[in-house]
Amino acid sequence: MLFENLLYEKRDGIGFLTFNRPKVLNALNRKTMEELNIVLGEARNDAEVRVLILTGAGEKSFVAGADIGELAVQTPDGGKETAAFGQGVLQRLESLGKPSIAAINGFALGGGCEVALACSIRLASKAARLGQPEVKLGIITGYGGSQRLTRLCGKGVALELCLTGEMISADEALRIGLVNHLYEPAELMPAAVALAKKIMANPPHSIRYTMEAIERGSEMPLAEGQYLETALFGLCASTEDMREGTRAFLEKRPPQFRGK
Repeated sequence: MLFENLLYEKRDGIGFLTFNRPKVLNALNRKTMEELNIVLGEARNDAEVRVLILTGAGEKSFVAGADIGELAVQTPDGGKETAAFGQGVLQRLESLGKPSIAAINGFALGGGCEVALACSIRLASKAARLGQPEVKLGIITGYGGSQRLTRLCGKGVALELCLTGEMISADEALRIGLVNHLYEPAELMPAAVALAKKIMANPPHSIRYTMEAIERGSEMPLAEGQYLETALFGLCASTEDMREGTRAFLEKRPPQFRGK
C-alpha cells in the first residue's frame, strides 16, 4: 500500500510501519493519522501480520510531536474533534489484538510519545529523547498521553513530565518504566525483529487473549479481572493449539502450532 506520510510493508509475519516525514522529524499531521488509521484497519484483518513494528524514518526522530502549523489554527471545536479522532486511532492501535512494538529511534515527543504509549512494548535507541511538552505550547496532551502515562509509570511521574514539559533521556525512560529496553542505534531494529519473532513463536490465540487479559483487566477491580482471566483461559482450553502445546511438552518436542 502506498501512502503519503507512512511506509508500510510486510515481511515474515511482521508489519513494518514507518512514519515518513523526516524533513519535519516525522511530525504528526491529520493526514498521517488518517493513514495510520487505514493501516491499522488493514493489519487487524490481515492473517499474515502477527506483530507490528513502528518506527520513524531517518536517524533523528521516531515522531517529534504534532504538526505545529495545524495546531496553531485550531478552534475549540476543531481541537476537540482532532483530539477525539487521534484518541480513536491510538485506541485502535492499543486494542488491535496483535502486539505492537515501538522502535523509538530518536525524538518521541508529544503525539510521538503518545503513539509509543499506545504500543504493547517500547524499545528505544540510547540516543532517544522522550517527553510530553504540550504545556509549553499552552495546551495539554490530546491523544491519551496523560492517561496512558499515568497507568504505565504512575501519577507522580506523569504529573512531572506533563507539567514541566521537559524531555527525558532514554536512560531515564528506562528507569521509570516508560521503555522496556535500550539498544545502540544500529541494534534497535534487529532487536525489535528478534522480539517480534519470539512473540510469533507462540500461538495467536494465546497472544490475543493474554493481551486482552492484561489490557482490559488492568482497568477492572481485581475480582473482575480475575473473572475475565478465567473466561479467556477457558477459551484457550478449547483450541487445537492448546492440545498441541501440552502434548509437545509431555513428549519433549517442539510444538507445531497451526493457529487453530
